Amino acid sequence: MKQIEVKLSALKEGKPHEYAMRFVFGGLSTVLAGLIAMHFGPGVGGLFLAFPAIFPASVSLVESHEKARKARIGADGTNRGRLSASLDAEGASLGCIGLLAFALVLWKGLKNHNAYLVIATAVVFWLLVSYSLWAVRVDRFFRRRF
Repeated sequence: MKQIEVKLSALKEGKPHEYAMRFVFGGLSTVLAGLIAMHFGPGVGGLFLAFPAIFPASVSLVESHEKARKARIGADGTNRGRLSASLDAEGASLGCIGLLAFALVLWKGLKNHNAYLVIATAVVFWLLVSYSLWAVRVDRFFRRRF
């Protein structure tokens, strides 16, 4: 099974305008969630606040970076860019399911238990659910290939 890895060197690949775009998308998503909360109440607004604020910008940047990488070697990277963006979206979806587990633990636990303990437990649930879904996905992918 492939290991999860963090590549901090990837931060150098980003351009300032790309980070600005992520900031703007994140801010707009948050403002929109606030407006929805003002109109429909905090329960509904919270659902929209859970929207991954930088996801729309992130997915478009992933696609453009892959296309540019392929163009540097003289190839058309359109399909590769789309594939990379779809894999990014898939990972975000798995993370959102983990976030649902996080929210459920908070919803049920905060009424009667210590907030710090409930938040710590919710984080563990988020990580376990997200990682488990990712592991199942990777396992199925590799079984189909080999």
